[in-house]
Amino acid sequence: MITAIVLIKTSVDRIPEIAESIAALDSVSEVFSVTGTHDLIAMVRVAKHDDLADVIPGRISKIPGVEATDTHVAFRTYSQHDLEAAFAIGLDA
Repeated sequence: MITAIVLIKTSVDRIPEIAESIAALDSVSEVFSVTGTHDLIAMVRVAKHDDLADVIPGRISKIPGVEATDTHVAFRTYSQHDLEAAFAIGLDA
């Protein structure tokens, strides 16, 4: 699974509607409304790198009100939840 973090600039007066449209897309797991230089952050998860082109420039960027995107592809994921699950393998509660 490939994870991309997409920083999104939008029309400020339409942030909630744009966020809902992005969140409704397949491969988008979460959309966060944030402070700072970007308005939204979307987490995109796909099976292949080529799928990123379908989701980000192919769909997210075409939503009315999306002005710009800046995409960061994750090399590796670190999560406290994942670590706890790994140490629990084989243990009976």
